Amino acid sequence: VQLQASGGGLVQAGGSLRLSCAASGFTFDAYAIGWFRQAPGKEREGVSCISSSESNTYYVDSVKGRFTISKDNAKKTVYLQMNSLKPEDTAVYYCAAARIVSVAGCYGIRYWGKGTQVTVSS
Repeated sequence: VQLQASGGGLVQAGGSLRLSCAASGFTFDAYAIGWFRQAPGKEREGVSCISSSESNTYYVDSVKGRFTISKDNAKKTVYLQMNSLKPEDTAVYYCAAARIVSVAGCYGIRYWGKGTQVTVSS
C-alpha cells in the first residue's frame, strides 16, 4: 500500500500550489481520501476529504473558498488545489485513505502516506 503525496514547495502569500496524492496497492475507489496537515508544534488537523463516489466533500473552515479537492479514479490520484495561500497554511501535508467522509472530515483512517512540505512566506 502506498500513498505518495507530492507538489509541495515554497510559495509567497497569495500564491497557489496543487498537491497530488498517488495511490497504489489497495482498492482506490472504495475509500475516501483526505488531506491532513501538521504545522510545527501543532496537532495534525484534517484539511479536506472526498468520498469514494465524489459526492461528499469536507473542508476545514480555515480553507473553505480557497482549497478544492478532486480525484481522478483512472489515475488513482487525489488533488488538492490550494489558492490564496497564507503563511498559516505552512505545514507538512499528508494524504490518507479512510472509510467515509463525515461532517467532521475523514473517518476511519486506514492508510497514511508520507507528507509533503508546504511553506508560505509572508
